[in-house]
Order: sequence, then structure tokens, then C-alpha cells
Amino acid sequence: MEDPVPPRVTEYADQAVDYVRKALGVTLEYDSNTLPLLDHYLRTVPGQQLATVQLVIATAGAYFGEVVRRRLGGRWEAGEQEAEWRVVLPTGLNFSPVGFVASAIAQADLQDLDSELDAPPRMRPYVQQTLSRMGEVSVEEYYSLCGRLDTLEHVHEVLVAVAAQMMGSDADEEDVPEAGIPDNIPDPLADDPSGGVN
Repeated sequence: MEDPVPPRVTEYADQAVDYVRKALGVTLEYDSNTLPLLDHYLRTVPGQQLATVQLVIATAGAYFGEVVRRRLGGRWEAGEQEAEWRVVLPTGLNFSPVGFVASAIAQADLQDLDSELDAPPRMRPYVQQTLSRMGEVSVEEYYSLCGRLDTLEHVHEVLVAVAAQMMGSDADEEDVPEAGIPDNIPDPLADDPSGGVN
């Protein structure tokens, strides 16, 4: 049975849809095709209006997290504060949607919000190697929610392949490579010459 989406996440995500509809005249559909519209909307947020920015970060974070959860599976871990919200994918890869949105608005990493990918300790070396093998992109693409979704999808696919190899192997944990993508797993960049973004 699927974990329920916390009511506040649903409420905030629906508010993001309303805000974008009022601002741009287009309805977000909880899919990746409308993420460019949300990215455009985030570029119009007036940075000097702190209360507005905080509301947009919370609502757009809920919306983006829901897009990712619906596309890749997983569940919400919702803390008391929006900054504590995380989406955990079936591979254990997890992230703070609010942190991603705040970084998209600022076009920079922020010290007070988490804008990094994380994974269970055993999977972190694979995440790090996958990210290091991805190509260079512009700052705007790097921080865009479209770019973040591409990265999440790419890393998630690599971790699915790694997990399948680990589960299919009769080897002990010591036989699993400490870092890097196992040799018999195809190069994930071979299908994506652009390299994606982290």
C-alpha cells in the first residue's frame, strides 16, 4: 500500500498550482512537462519580498516533490517545518524539495537549506560517482527544477541497476565494490550524451 501524502503537502502543492495559474494563465498538471512553467514562474519571484519568497518556496517545493514522487515512486517524510520535508525514492535516494526550490530561486546553494541529494551510506559512493561523471551545464540549468528532475531520474536509474546487481549476486557485502558503478552495469551516460545535471 502506498504511503499517504501528508495533507499539508497536498494543500501547498495545490496552492502552487493556483499561484502559477494566476501569474501565467496556465495550469500545472503534476507532470514533468509543466516543470518549465514552474521554473519560469520561480524566476519572476521578487526576492526582496521575504514573506512571498518563503511561501513560494514552501508551495513550489510541495508541488515539485509531488511531481517527483508521482514519476519515480517513493514517499514523503514530512517534518514540522517545510525545510525538514524530504522525498525518499524507492532506491533510498532522497532530497529536500524546498531546498531545491530555494536554490532555483537564488540560483545558488544556500547554507540554511539542504539542496543536495542523499542516499543510504552503502549507496552514496554510487551517487557520488554518477554525479561526478555527468557533464557541465549552465548555472540556470543546474538549479532549474527540470535539471534537478533529470538528475534525480538518472541517479535513481543507476541505483536501481546497482541494487539489482547486489540482490542478484550471491556475494557477501565485501565483494560489492566500495565505490563506482559495477563493471557489468552499462555506462548510464551512453544513452544521455548531454550528461544531465546534479
